[in-house]
Amino acid sequence: QNTHSRSPTNAVKEQKEKVENNINNNNSNKFPNITSINNSQELKKNEDTNAYIEDMKKGTYNILVCVRCRPLSSLEYQLSTYETIRIMDDKMVILMDPIEYNGPNTIFKNRSREQTYAFDFAFDKYSTQNTVFDKSTKFLIDGVVNGYNATVFAYGATGAGKTYTMLGTETNPGIMPLTLKELFDKVKLLKSERQYKLKFWYLEIYNENIRDLLRFMNPNNTNNNNDKENESLDLREDPIKGIIVSGITEINVNNSNDMLKILKRGNRNRTQESTGANETSSRSHAILQVSIEYKDKNSGIDFEIKYSKLSLIDLAGSERASATQNRGIRLIEGANINRSLLTLGNCINALCDAMSKGIKKPYVPYRDSKLTRLLKDSLGGNARTVMIANVSPSINTFDDTYNTLKYANRAKNIKTVVTRNVLNAQYHISNYVNIINNLKNEISQLKQQISTKNKTITINENIINNNKSTSNSIEKSKEKNNEKNII
Repeated sequence: QNTHSRSPTNAVKEQKEKVENNINNNNSNKFPNITSINNSQELKKNEDTNAYIEDMKKGTYNILVCVRCRPLSSLEYQLSTYETIRIMDDKMVILMDPIEYNGPNTIFKNRSREQTYAFDFAFDKYSTQNTVFDKSTKFLIDGVVNGYNATVFAYGATGAGKTYTMLGTETNPGIMPLTLKELFDKVKLLKSERQYKLKFWYLEIYNENIRDLLRFMNPNNTNNNNDKENESLDLREDPIKGIIVSGITEINVNNSNDMLKILKRGNRNRTQESTGANETSSRSHAILQVSIEYKDKNSGIDFEIKYSKLSLIDLAGSERASATQNRGIRLIEGANINRSLLTLGNCINALCDAMSKGIKKPYVPYRDSKLTRLLKDSLGGNARTVMIANVSPSINTFDDTYNTLKYANRAKNIKTVVTRNVLNAQYHISNYVNIINNLKNEISQLKQQISTKNKTITINENIINNNKSTSNSIEKSKEKNNEKNII
């Protein structure tokens, strides 16, 4: 009777779990090869994932899609301890139908809305920030410092943990700080052979207006740092660099510590307000972009400049007015957020339909939103893209979780073609003076290094000679003392 009050699939799954537990606990002697079979399957899955990442580095590939599930909040835990998300083998996500939807007095008691999805990576509530970064983003840095574009963006409903995944906290930094640190470490290793130029800019899209989050560092800016009503910036299309923001503040930083301090100050300017669904809800899309240019130091008159762009995006979450209880300005903000995310979903659907039908040049509504215009290269252009879909296991957010997983599952089918960004250039005669001066500086630095090494060598030789002389004098004094004793 108890099993009839629930859906048949739940009863079957409970029975299946009991059988699996009995096999694992009691039949280890009867089936000694079960562990080895599971290990071999796990190794095969890891090999498939590694091969997939290697294919991404070569050129044509699908968007890498990951899912991260956060733990229940204290308020959600008080309402219900039931979790709608199950993650298996770090790749499979099972969306469980809440018990309330299959009650005995509803017409849906025999209907199950449970869905199973397979993604490139699936992170449960116990996954750390470093684990998410190492598996989803770290491999992109090698391509970025060699001239390949890359994009990482977090997608999901409000309160699903997107900002924590991208920014993190001081004790648990997210993908943005960890990526910047890894980027500077890679550039430091390659500085002896290459000459790098790094530029950073940080912006937000609030109510379809682009705002500069680093305007406090612009010397030409006369507005107050805390003024939210600053002039909106415009998007432009460059034939070489792609979509750019005119008038954005670009900064040059040489180390990760200074950049992290600037990033923290920029986050203070970001629009955040409290809603019924999230106490610190992001009311705008935040986009951090890094422009990397480099050339070989041993290049001659004709040389190549390789350039790339890294985009790290923290999207605002889709929200329901009934759940957030927004009114007035918050309601307008939520409508603009949903409109831009709806356009993003339409772009994903258009690209997926084009892939399935074999259309080479489909119409994709990128211009319907400034967010999708900035993501044009990331979704269907020249970029290696990683999408991290953040979901909540609460029964109250079942519909939002289902929609997020549905769009993430469709995004797996999007393909992009990646090429290295190379610009051929030639030195002008007037630049030879600078080249000669740079060579002279390198020669002087090498001479200083050689002189310091010679000094250390002479100092060591003097120490050795002094030690020899002292040892000889000690031996002579011992011999004299021995002669005196003999006499």
